[in-house]
Amino acid sequence: MSALSLKARAARRAYAGQFRHWLYKDDHLVASMWKLALPAAGEQGLGLIVGLVDTFLVGHLSSAALTAVGIANQWVMLVTTFIMAVSIGTTALVARATGAQDQALSRRVLRQSLLLGFLLGLLGAMALSIWYAPAIALLGTPATAVSAAHTYLRVVALVFPIWSMMILGNAALRGAGDTTTPLLVMIVVNIVNIGVAWVLIRGVAGFPQLGVLGAALGDMSGRLIGGLLVFALLLKGQSGLKLAVIWPRFDWGMAKRIFNVGLPTGLERFSFRIAMMVFSSIIASLGTVAYAAHQVAINGESISYMPGFGFAVAASTLVGQSLGAQKPERARKSGYLTYKMGAALMAFMGVVFIFFAGDIIGIFTNDPQVIATGTMPLRLVGFTQPLLAAMMIFSSGLRGAGDTRPPMLINGLSPWLVRVPLAYLLAIKLGWGLNGAWVAMMVDMSARGILDYLRFRSGKWAFVKV
Repeated sequence: MSALSLKARAARRAYAGQFRHWLYKDDHLVASMWKLALPAAGEQGLGLIVGLVDTFLVGHLSSAALTAVGIANQWVMLVTTFIMAVSIGTTALVARATGAQDQALSRRVLRQSLLLGFLLGLLGAMALSIWYAPAIALLGTPATAVSAAHTYLRVVALVFPIWSMMILGNAALRGAGDTTTPLLVMIVVNIVNIGVAWVLIRGVAGFPQLGVLGAALGDMSGRLIGGLLVFALLLKGQSGLKLAVIWPRFDWGMAKRIFNVGLPTGLERFSFRIAMMVFSSIIASLGTVAYAAHQVAINGESISYMPGFGFAVAASTLVGQSLGAQKPERARKSGYLTYKMGAALMAFMGVVFIFFAGDIIGIFTNDPQVIATGTMPLRLVGFTQPLLAAMMIFSSGLRGAGDTRPPMLINGLSPWLVRVPLAYLLAIKLGWGLNGAWVAMMVDMSARGILDYLRFRSGKWAFVKV
């Protein structure tokens, strides 16, 4: 072997060693990080599979059916923002209590969280069951998709109160450091959803072929079983969290603490979700093919959320528990370590999007127009994956610390100041179509990732009281 080859091999080994050091130099946190991140990433992946399966099955019906499900889900996600406000406060407070080894406080947080979530889910279910028609019309839904969108929304809304218990129970378990149980719950949810949807959408084994209604029934069944399963596990006792079999009462002091942490995030996500509805209406105005392509590309891009979500959960839990144990330096290192790993994995996914965008889009639909329209947007978003990781992970670390107001301003205002006006300019005024809307989305996500990083780097979150 030549001297040049030996030098090249030595250089590669040295580079690989430097890369491993960059990833693992905080060895004392690595085991905790992976223990939290891997099950959480798996849970997120399974949660995404619910949407991916619906997209795959409905996408092979028609572009109008795919548009109907996508638009109806905008309202489902809006209701979710209110429940997520409670979940953020739940995770942060349970993590602090766990770090301080205060099991009684953790259980007190859990009781109030589930009660608040059930009531919010009930309100959301009632509102959408009554006003489903104007809700769908408000988003500029194409006429060919209106009836199916009504059907999907009315069915899925019925299960919101029970579904909220799954979201909040899992949030409490993550705060306690248990990301495995939520993963197992999501496995059950997927089995139920896929089985029911597959049978009823296609009319398998003598069952009626229900199309979009079958997708809605599958989604509803999975959410219902998931909520009941988490509730049963918590009644039995799981990871130090146990529900007492008593009539639920409002604990105003605890409810205030939960909302003090979670309400800014709720306002942030409410603002973001309304902006996304406006953004979706801009895309819907481009026609059913453009909206169907957008929906498929979003589902394709969501594959990269799996590692991002996993490390975001790890950041939130480790930061919160470290601060509860009075270890702010460990909290800081947790945030940076989880970002390094999450960014590396999401950058890899970005490369996959860039080179295989068309193949990914083709998994979900056989419509050549939808494939052609959706390929470039997915390819474009591949370039922003490291900044998307920063947005997800650093903002989650801030929330784990209870520092929820800066992320509220960053993530709540940026879509209005950047994404919506820029999408209108590029997609409508300049005629760039769906590509222009996704360029606007990329700029928005990149700006939020940079700002969330700068806030975490400031270290001010370490002094927030919850």
